[in-house]
This record gives sequence, C-alpha cells and structure tokens, in this order.
Amino acid sequence: MPDRLPVVVLSHLRWNFVYQRPQHVLSRLAASRPVLFVEEPVHDPRARPHAELARPQPNVLVCRPHTPVSAPGFVDAHLPVLHGIIDELVRSEHIDDFVLWTYTPMPMPLVRKLGPLAIVYDCMDELSAFLGSPPELVPRERELFRVADLVFTGGPSLYRAKRDLHPAVHCFPSSVDVAHFARARDGLREAADQAPLPRPRLGFYGVIDERLDLRLLDALATSHPEWQIVMIGPTVKIDPAVLPRRPNITYFGQRSYDDLPAYLAGWDVCLLPFALNDATRFISPTKTLEYMAAERPIVATPITDVAEPYRTLVYLGETPREFVAACERALDAGEAERRARAGGMRRTLAGTSWDATVAAMDRLIEAAVEKRRSRAA
Repeated sequence: MPDRLPVVVLSHLRWNFVYQRPQHVLSRLAASRPVLFVEEPVHDPRARPHAELARPQPNVLVCRPHTPVSAPGFVDAHLPVLHGIIDELVRSEHIDDFVLWTYTPMPMPLVRKLGPLAIVYDCMDELSAFLGSPPELVPRERELFRVADLVFTGGPSLYRAKRDLHPAVHCFPSSVDVAHFARARDGLREAADQAPLPRPRLGFYGVIDERLDLRLLDALATSHPEWQIVMIGPTVKIDPAVLPRRPNITYFGQRSYDDLPAYLAGWDVCLLPFALNDATRFISPTKTLEYMAAERPIVATPITDVAEPYRTLVYLGETPREFVAACERALDAGEAERRARAGGMRRTLAGTSWDATVAAMDRLIEAAVEKRRSRAA
C-alpha cells in the first residue's frame, strides 16, 4: 500500500445509514489510506463515555462515540469527550500525522485541537437550509473556510455558491457505480416483497424528509389509482403521520445499497419528487445517475442540478399537475424516444465514475499535504 496519510473523518451521517457519497468516496480512499470515520455521538446516560467500533470493510474503522450528553449532533458539550476518544483511537491505531476530513462545520472547535496536517471540507449539502439546523452552523462554516486546505462541493449549484469563499474550492458532483445499477436492466430478479404489486410502478429511493414534496406525492397517487407508488428509505426529521397514505403507495422502509437494483428492476418510472424550497436549492441527488444506469425513465421536479445538465434526459414537472403529466409522458413514450433518452444516459455515464472522482480528490489531497509540509520545513 502506498505511504499515504490516514484520514480522520467527522461526519453527521452514520456509516450504516443510506449508502451515499461519504461511503462511496471514503471506501475508495481506503484502498490507499487508513480511514477513521467518527460519527456524531449518541446519548448513553447509563455508561461512561466510550467508543463503539466497527470495521465494515478493510482499512475503514468506524467510531460511534457514546456520551452522557443528551443534546444531538456535534454540540460543544460533546467536544471534550470526542477529543479524548479520537486521541485514544489515533494512538491505538498508531497514527501520527493525518488529514482531517469533515462533512459538517459543527465540530470546528475540535478541529484545531486535533492538530491535523491538512483539512478537507467535503461540502455535500447546504446544511444551514435543513430543518432544525443549529444557529452556530453558519459562523462555524466561515471559520472552516478560513482554515481548510481544500473544499469539495457536491454539485455545480453548490460550487457556484461557495467558490468565492475559499481559494481552493473544487466541484465534485456525486458519481455512480454503473455496473451495480445496470444489473436492474440485465435480467436481475426483482425484490420479492415488491413483486406482487401490479404495474405500472413509479419508484423513489432515498431519505424521506422535508426535501420531498408530499403534496405532489399524494397527487400522483390520487390522479392515477392504477399506478403503484413505491417509496424506499428511512423517514427522518418529519413525523411519519404526515406522509400521504393511499392504497397505491407502499413504504418499504430502508433497504441496503446491495438490494436497490432489485427494486429498480421492477420499476417503470423513477421519481425525483423534490420540493422546491431552501433545503433543495443546492442538492445534487446521487440517485439521478443511479437511475440512469438502470436506463429507466426519470421524472423530476426542476431542481437546478437535475434540470440544468439533464433537461433532455429526464421529464420535468414543477407543480403536482405538471409532474403527473410528466409521468404520463414517460409511461407513454414510444420506443424511439426511449432509445434516444437511454443513449443520452449512457453517454452521460461514460464521462464519470466514483473511481475517477476519488482519484482526482486524492491528487489534490497529496498536493495540499506537500504544500503544508513545505511550509512547515
């Protein structure tokens, strides 16, 4: 293995949550660097502070801190405990210098104390626009921009919003493992619990939260009772009681990344039913390219990072009525139109891969580390 500095990651997302950008990127970085992935603490009033450890794959150590502090997130009350836990792990793993990689600005008071050789901020979302975001987030992001060596953004709209805030902002839109999702169009047997549902089926997978347009989802179900709406993913930050409940909407809950192609294999249309609000202004859904790898028709609301680059490949509808009409067009499309869109999807996917994305990130990290070392020398 090349002699590369380990990466210590601070993440507000858990490793075993929905498999998305952090897991794709860090699992590939782990091919040449040890990765210590530190999650937000969990409240554990019955025990002394400690670290719950797991090794989900070679060269990745996941740390879930347990603390008696009840407040969620990387709040200041957690940080002294986190400092001690991370210091102990760094020693036990024989880590001297390391790169600190963070997905959130919230642990900024801890960042300087840890003394990393270089700092990477992978800004995959505008977290300040999310439901329940703490007021400290914005000033701490400003501080993080002052000390970070590199800033990566999760899509072009977020890049445009951040590029003038730091001299080394790089746009790395989420990519795709084409071979994994192409199985959905290559005769893969569909998921057994979905198979009894009649057709046509219109499906979504991902986190079900304030970013989804629930009014639109309800309109889909009521406008065409013969359509089956399949929703896969955990419900977070919103009360499950507010979800539309119709006979033709099925909520399957969270499914593993490995199982997603088996659900896609039984869909006639893939959905991106996002609300147009502050929380979705800068999102760049990883699932867009995953849907394309399955070569299924895609219907989306016009969020920027889907509408701008893929307008000719996806069907767009802003209002519930327009979205329903877009689904009708997708289902009724003739063979020539389907082939043309599928060809465009293949051309789009040919220009990206997680391996290429991570290789480019890794080169930037190496350059930043060398720059820091030269400065210190």
